[in-house]
Amino acid sequence: MGAPPLAEPPLARPAASPEQSAVALVGHSGHHIPKWLERVELFLRVLLRMYLGLALCFIPWSRGFWDQNPLFTHFPTLSIYAASGAIRGLVSGLGLLNLWIAFSDAIHKRGREILEKKKP
Repeated sequence: MGAPPLAEPPLARPAASPEQSAVALVGHSGHHIPKWLERVELFLRVLLRMYLGLALCFIPWSRGFWDQNPLFTHFPTLSIYAASGAIRGLVSGLGLLNLWIAFSDAIHKRGREILEKKKP
């Protein structure tokens, strides 16, 4: 009894261009995302960033949520740091940064749409 015959090696494929590789990764070669879907995605992204930004701005200064947080009461060392004004300011600063990103994203996207309409 002899060993089964070895399978033939696969044929070498020619190297794909970067454009073909990108198309293969995306999976769609000529499809365009509808404008309404882009606008809905932008609206939801801006809305989420604004909500998170407002929450991060005001939560560190609320007594009910920040000072009596179960996480902070369970870990006393963490509550010492959380009570610091610098930490509260840092978290609020992250909230302001989130708000700024949301507004700039909405404004710049709107500006790009206006410029695209002016092009022939």
